[in-house]
Amino acid sequence: MDARFAVLPVASPAPDVATSLHHEEALSDIIADYAEQLADLGGMIVDRAHLEEAPLVVFVLTGGTERTILDVWEERGGTAEPLLLLTHPGQNSLPAALEALARVRQLGGHGRILYLRGQCDADCFAAIDDAVHDVETHTRLQATRIGIVGDPSDWLVASSPDPKTVQAAWGPHLVDIPLRKLYQGYAGSSDDALALEIIGSSDGSMVEAAAVGEAVDVLTALKGVVEEEQLDSVSVRCFDVVNDLGTTACLALSQLNDEGLIAGCEGDVVSTVAMLWARELINVTPWMANPARIDEDAGTLLLAHCTVPRGLVETYGLSTHFESKIGVGIAGEVPAGDVTLIRIGGSNMEELWLQEGEIVRGARDDDLCRTQAHVLLGPDPIRQLLTEPLGNHIVLVPGHHAARLRAWWEMFIAA
Repeated sequence: MDARFAVLPVASPAPDVATSLHHEEALSDIIADYAEQLADLGGMIVDRAHLEEAPLVVFVLTGGTERTILDVWEERGGTAEPLLLLTHPGQNSLPAALEALARVRQLGGHGRILYLRGQCDADCFAAIDDAVHDVETHTRLQATRIGIVGDPSDWLVASSPDPKTVQAAWGPHLVDIPLRKLYQGYAGSSDDALALEIIGSSDGSMVEAAAVGEAVDVLTALKGVVEEEQLDSVSVRCFDVVNDLGTTACLALSQLNDEGLIAGCEGDVVSTVAMLWARELINVTPWMANPARIDEDAGTLLLAHCTVPRGLVETYGLSTHFESKIGVGIAGEVPAGDVTLIRIGGSNMEELWLQEGEIVRGARDDDLCRTQAHVLLGPDPIRQLLTEPLGNHIVLVPGHHAARLRAWWEMFIAA
């Protein structure tokens, strides 16, 4: 099946032979009212004998279909897949969907009811598009391989869940990779063209060209590990790289994120999953940073880190890594505007701190990681950050996306 998703109409039979023809015509009319728009989204009308692995939307044409809906859900693996129920204003469609989804939730499953108004506008079909994309995101996360290059940093006591917890809660499979594999690929032959481009595109460099070349060598080595291990994402115990190679992974992680491969630092599994989630669901480039300072009265939070993707900043300079004063750290200027902040936490990665804010201009502090962003959130989110912390690193993405992210989390994680 080449369609993006399957649409399975379900209906109760006609009450008697005399009304069966009229009944079938009425059902055909209901399907015809929405078939073209569903096809435009990539939906294909199917029957029960031809269900494929693509996301399934059950089109509830009439009442009396509750048992059929549950049977289909169980055939598809039950709790392994959310139940998407498409309803319309007539034929007791909505009441049947409410009853069926209530039972699914009692059985530990989850799902969503999508309601088509009589004269359905673009918002109706946008909700269907989003729901299918939610399932697609969930499916991709289930197939994701995250390479943990070196153990998580010792100080990440709340951000190092075991692999079974990560897979059970969010889907990704963790692959343990010793740092020596990265070091074996660090051959000292950098991508000279990329190093020159990075230097030439900067507003200035406080480090020698050779240091940039060494940082690009780390990128080359890390790409080799990604290819060999068939990884979709990585997180690196980067402070050992500083001590063992005399350079930093900051530039490598920045470049990988810009190229579309999610890369976290310090071996922070939780933040890497959050970055993956944001990239898959809302197709934005994320940045993982430390909450370095707060002003509770003003409701502001200062985020700082040396690994910002260059695609997220207006301008950047090249400096050293903050803590070690060696290697290359990116000192970027994050543009003013709307942002969303994400932090996953809890013993089973089931908790979420999700806030929308605005980047405001602030003075740069030389005593912090090189890229700094002042985010206006308001006093309450700052207070919650202090009283109910989920961990250190916070993921920033441009734009306001809290409603979209929370809807996904409520269906797949919180349910």
